[in-house]
Amino acid sequence: MTVNPADSPVFGTLFGTDEMRGIFGDRALVQKMLEVEAALARAEARLGIVPAAAAQAIAAAAAVERIDLTALGESTRHVGYPVVGLTKALARAAGGDAARYVHWGATTQDILDTALVLQIREGLAAVERDLRALAEALAEKADAHRAAVMAGRTHLQHALPVTFGYKCAVWLAPLLDHLLRLAELRRRVLVVQFGGAVGTLASLGDKGRAVTEALAGELGLAAPVAPWHVSRERPVETAAFLALVCGTLAKLATDVVLLMQSEIAEVLEPHATGRGGSSTMPQKRNPIASEYILAAARGVHALLPLLFGAMAQDQERATGPWQSEQLALPQIFVLTAGALAHGVTLARGMTVDAARMRANLAATDGLIMAEAFMMALAEKVGRDAAHHLVEKASNAARAAGRPLVETLGADPDVARHLDGAALARLADPAHYLGEALAVVDRVLAVSRERLQSRV
Repeated sequence: MTVNPADSPVFGTLFGTDEMRGIFGDRALVQKMLEVEAALARAEARLGIVPAAAAQAIAAAAAVERIDLTALGESTRHVGYPVVGLTKALARAAGGDAARYVHWGATTQDILDTALVLQIREGLAAVERDLRALAEALAEKADAHRAAVMAGRTHLQHALPVTFGYKCAVWLAPLLDHLLRLAELRRRVLVVQFGGAVGTLASLGDKGRAVTEALAGELGLAAPVAPWHVSRERPVETAAFLALVCGTLAKLATDVVLLMQSEIAEVLEPHATGRGGSSTMPQKRNPIASEYILAAARGVHALLPLLFGAMAQDQERATGPWQSEQLALPQIFVLTAGALAHGVTLARGMTVDAARMRANLAATDGLIMAEAFMMALAEKVGRDAAHHLVEKASNAARAAGRPLVETLGADPDVARHLDGAALARLADPAHYLGEALAVVDRVLAVSRERLQSRV
């Protein structure tokens, strides 16, 4: 039973992925908690705090298959946390003298927070894989359509010519920055939490720091300079990073939705029979992937304030804010994974109609080239005078349904400075692309560098 579409057997594939749900599901969390308990026992055995045989028994018993999840659920409802029931079950499974050494020197939040970090590590690996796949697909499109001239639009109106390769490069560039952010994020976030009751590890005497570092080493995590159980920057920064990724995906999806409008029809999402169809209109090909990217992004951005609000942790153990993270962070990962999956499918399979782009480019009878005419005239008569001449000609051309180049050529104030050959050259959108092609080349160069490395 579920009320969250991201976890639903009906809607789940639209809002998330089974992989990410598996990473943050109950079984995965229990297994990660057991891995932390096993790593703690091994670390303490190496330091002579617990017997080596006890650590071996604890590690051997630390498998989710050994845990009765129904009983653990009942314990959690009663206690308020799963760790008490988990450690009792682990102690029973380890048996003998090993049972007394389970959870030695730790507290509930140490296990839950460190297990969360292990889940985050897996989740970020999946995110990075899909970020790279999306970036590779957009890089291919940017290269293939580098010089495919189309209308650039501002305020949803024709502005200046661009190329579709340029548009793809603009979508791609932030993804490459996200790969850098992710590398930096890992260094700050993949950090063990181990502090005992209030963070001082008093129960371990003078070996607290040694155990922390040994536990971090066992789990492949960094050791913090101070416990972070009431300093929640790490999970919040993780969520903020995912929110940035979703914002970038939302930009891509918004553009595709607009480009798929029947009146524009320059780009189409990948299509299969029935995909994006309507129950009543057989002709429809709705932008389904883009719609769910936008829905997921809005969901992630709506959940983010819950995590920021949870940073106000009271004293040495929070009364509520910490628990509220569980409502947001797993869902943020799931929704981001769903958005990325749609993005990869969209980028790999989009249909690009270059002929339609050229037709739309010509739809305003050359008005899109007004700036080019103005700047050429400005060299002769000054910018203000040139702006006035081209604006007047644009209004006349629009009213008469006449090409702008003809209207300008018929104006003696223009003709005395620009002859027919000059006006014809200025009317060609391919001659007024500015940095568009250079932007594509620069982004593709960065793309090759970052996608080949493991930044």
